[in-house]
Amino acid sequence: MYLLAPNGAEHSKLRSLAHFRLLASVLKPGSTWPVQPVEPGPGDKSGSTYTGLLPIIDSDQPGRTNSILERLPIQDAVRTSILSKKWRYTWTAMGALVFDGHFSNKYSKNEAFDLNGFIRSINRVMILHKGSILKFRLHIPNMFLDSFQEIDQFMLLLSRNELRKLELKKCFLNPPLEFKGFPNLEQLLLYDIGFGATMCGTEISLPQLTRLLLKTCTNVYNFNIKATKLETLVVANCPDTMLLRLSDTPFLTVALICFQKPIKDFVRIEKMNLWRILSNLSRVREFRMDNHFLKVYILGLMPKKHYTLVKNVNNLTFISQFLFAEKIQKLLPHTIYSLKNLVLFHFQLSNVDQLFDTLCLLRSSPNLEMLQMYMKVVSPVDERPASNHLEPPNCLDYTLNQLQTVEIIHLNGSRPELLFIKLLLAHSPSLDKFTMRPNRASYVQKRLDIAKDVLQFPRASTNAKIFCLDPKT
Repeated sequence: MYLLAPNGAEHSKLRSLAHFRLLASVLKPGSTWPVQPVEPGPGDKSGSTYTGLLPIIDSDQPGRTNSILERLPIQDAVRTSILSKKWRYTWTAMGALVFDGHFSNKYSKNEAFDLNGFIRSINRVMILHKGSILKFRLHIPNMFLDSFQEIDQFMLLLSRNELRKLELKKCFLNPPLEFKGFPNLEQLLLYDIGFGATMCGTEISLPQLTRLLLKTCTNVYNFNIKATKLETLVVANCPDTMLLRLSDTPFLTVALICFQKPIKDFVRIEKMNLWRILSNLSRVREFRMDNHFLKVYILGLMPKKHYTLVKNVNNLTFISQFLFAEKIQKLLPHTIYSLKNLVLFHFQLSNVDQLFDTLCLLRSSPNLEMLQMYMKVVSPVDERPASNHLEPPNCLDYTLNQLQTVEIIHLNGSRPELLFIKLLLAHSPSLDKFTMRPNRASYVQKRLDIAKDVLQFPRASTNAKIFCLDPKT
């Protein structure tokens, strides 16, 4: 595969192909551009009917030209050098460099899929590029790399640029000591990243960062950053999530934290930096979490004397007894006045722990407007403890005055679930829309029984509309 413009017999073929791809990526139905296909003239041997379009595109401002190039796969953007003299090396000024799965797949098809060829091609682009790099995306393919030194050097080079968005996938970051951060970076998206020890010693400065995403990353405790303007934090399936060292985030408004599996190590619970950050939710408007995170979050609120008694995060009997004794509603350090939207993943209301955790969050969120719950499909469990707690009319001694929208997805129709729905309907005077979507595995009769029961529940809101949707839609 050629990354840069070829010479010889393929020049004419690629010239026509480049025209077609260039136009297909920017011209849509209803376009107001004065576009008319032009038949090739006597001196035009390219065979392209789009040659006449070139002056129209060439006459555009550089900003539009860069926009056109950034819509193309990077190998095709580089090949535009063969279109005309005006286009030669025009690509070196485009602001986005994207080496994604499409780029690596090209290598695989052309049997040039090895470390040297992959890195060499990226190096050639980086060396020839002359303009500011505002966006950089790099997805390392499924290949064995014995060293990521080149990647670390890329990070050092980008830190001296005007980079605004960085996306990395499947690599190991261990940048040199002189790396201090990205002064202009606004979005940082990291997938399957391992963090090296050199990142632990120095705090990485990201003064303009507003969005941070970490998914399936390891050694997160080495990722020590300062992001004073951070607004959105997404952390999913990172084993050391709670050890993330994130300081000074006064503007955090959206947080999504999912463990996706139980956390059994409580030895380091006092070192849970992320818990300390999220225990002071002064500005967070939207909070999304799964049941495993909420367990650890609530356990972090326990007095230190109880740490040694907890040997397993699934020790439900002890946790439940503690929550009863300590009155779960008083556990949160303060009321979360800012919280408007709450989304809970993989919850089971038959589980007393998760039921109490949910009630704890609801009680501490007086301005909550939207509640969305994804129920967990599990084998049958003893529902009596949860049902016994939900049965008394005074089990919820507060009113959800601002709650307007509720959606419960993968509803199983268990008694605790129905009692919880009854509780919400009776304590939500501003409720406007309540949507249920039963579990796909449920029978038609079961879905009808759920709808029949819910429609009979009293409602505090006269405007509340109840929808029971087909799980297959």
